[in-house]
Order: sequence, then C-alpha cells, then structure tokens
Amino acid sequence: MANVKVAVIYYSSTGTNYKMAKWAEDAVKQAGAEVKLVKAPELAPKEAIEQNPAWKEHYEATKDVPEAKVDDLEWADAYIFSVPTRFGNVPAQFKQLMDQAGGLWFQGKLVNKVASAMSSAQNPHGGQEATILNLYTSLFHWGVLIAAPGYTNDAAFSSGGNPYGTSVTVDAEGNMQEDVEEAVRNQALRTLQVAEMVVKGQQ
Repeated sequence: MANVKVAVIYYSSTGTNYKMAKWAEDAVKQAGAEVKLVKAPELAPKEAIEQNPAWKEHYEATKDVPEAKVDDLEWADAYIFSVPTRFGNVPAQFKQLMDQAGGLWFQGKLVNKVASAMSSAQNPHGGQEATILNLYTSLFHWGVLIAAPGYTNDAAFSSGGNPYGTSVTVDAEGNMQEDVEEAVRNQALRTLQVAEMVVKGQQ
C-alpha cells in the first residue's frame, strides 16, 4: 500500500466527522499507505461559533489540523470524505473546496481518483444517505471512481446498514447513537484497496 496516497478530508463543527476522519486516517496509516488528514476551511462567522459552546470547543481543539487545499485533491490517489448533512447536501464549507477544483477538473487531473464518503445527522433519517449520494453526483462529474462500502463487512449492519458510506446519528449532546468505528475502518480499507488496484493498473 506504500505507493497509494490518501487524503482524508472532513468538515466538522462539533467533532463527529472529525472523529470519523481520524478513524479512517488511522486505518489507512496502519495499512502502510501515505495519508494526509485535512479539514475544509471554516466559513462561519466567529460570532456564530462563539454562540455554540460545543462548536467553539471543537474549533479551538482542532486549530492545528491543516486546512484542505485544492492541491490535496491533485496529490491524492484516493479520497475519504466525512461531512455532516445540511438539508440533504454537503455543508457550504466543504462545497467551497469542491467548487475550487474547477481547474483540476478542466485539466482532467481528477479522473480515476478513488473516493468514498461518510456523513452524520441528528436523527436516523436526517439526510445522511442523501448527503453522500449528492456528494457522489459531483464526483461523477470529476471522473472519480466510487468505492462505496456496500455490505462487504458485517460492520455495515451493526452500524446502521448504509451501503453508500458509513453514517451515524448524533444526539443533542454530540453522542453517536450507533457504533460506527469498525464500519469506518472497513470503508477506509476498502477505499485503499480499490485505489491500490487503480494505481497498479496505471503503472
């Protein structure tokens, strides 16, 4: 796996998707691949963050995590995305990063990258699947190859059964309602395995 480069790119306001991204990063790192964990830059005004104690705490705790840049999209062979749902779609912070990739798209530099996505919401049917599928729709425009987890591991069932990507329900206190760590790790490894096949095929 040493020849595969993976960018784990997330956005998280209160920490759920950061935790999922960290599990994915660890799984990829343990498998021997080169991995980079980066976050979508925050766009919300400071006043909004200050009004939410959990948001403010997480914002301060992750100040040292590098911000994602378009260059990261070119660098990586594979992407693992983790984002909360916003009305069934990705947050503006993450969407801005994607919108900045127009130059790479035009040059064909995103073709045959491999990707999978994860999501969260505050209730079981709060848009997690729609968020992942809407994200995949954008990636199809890039020519990206989707490595959805499907039901390739029993963890998919114990974590809620989402075949498109691991998703989790989070209560008002920020507690995950499903045990998704194993599912996240399996999804990360599946993404890595598919990416390895693609990279080998291009050599």
